[in-house]
Amino acid sequence: MKMLITAVVGLSVVLVAHGAVASAAHLEKATFAGGCFWCMEHPFDQIPGVTSVTSGYTGGSKKNPTYEEVSAGGTGHAEAVQVVYDPARVSYEKLLNIFWHNIDPTVRDRQFCDVGNQYRSAIFYHSEEQRRLALLSKTLLEKNKPFKGPIVTGIMQASAFYPAEDYHQQYYRKNPIRYKFYRYRCGRDQRLKELWGDPAGQ
Repeated sequence: MKMLITAVVGLSVVLVAHGAVASAAHLEKATFAGGCFWCMEHPFDQIPGVTSVTSGYTGGSKKNPTYEEVSAGGTGHAEAVQVVYDPARVSYEKLLNIFWHNIDPTVRDRQFCDVGNQYRSAIFYHSEEQRRLALLSKTLLEKNKPFKGPIVTGIMQASAFYPAEDYHQQYYRKNPIRYKFYRYRCGRDQRLKELWGDPAGQ
């Protein structure tokens, strides 16, 4: 009897482990640059089907850059967020929609009060399907945009992504007062409202 119970328990563990691996295997990544990464975490973090959002640096040539190096310019990296999500629960198209409504796509090398190539807006695709959907979303937006001005947001292949220092991760949770003050002082929400109206930030 003990041998039978042990076998059943062992089989259950194997099945659970297999299920966990299978589930993890279906997760995908999406990478977006929209200016200050503090402000890009929360919009994705609250979406069902998103399992993690990591602030970091990508698009440049320097390996393992620090915040100070990226902020000073010259690394080629942009502040960005990498979103890990379950495509069975949330689509890439949904993530693209959230991305657009949280940036100003009409300006080059800046977002709101932050100026420099490190604050450029960009979509970094991880597959040809993501590239196709990103280009399609940009084309549709150009035809139906609720604002004037060209859309200059870049679409490029994802490269190495370097997570930012720990104190940057989930900043809006760790420092809610400072985070809200920064958003207000930077004029982010005001500008998003001007551009997008009610869908701003969603």
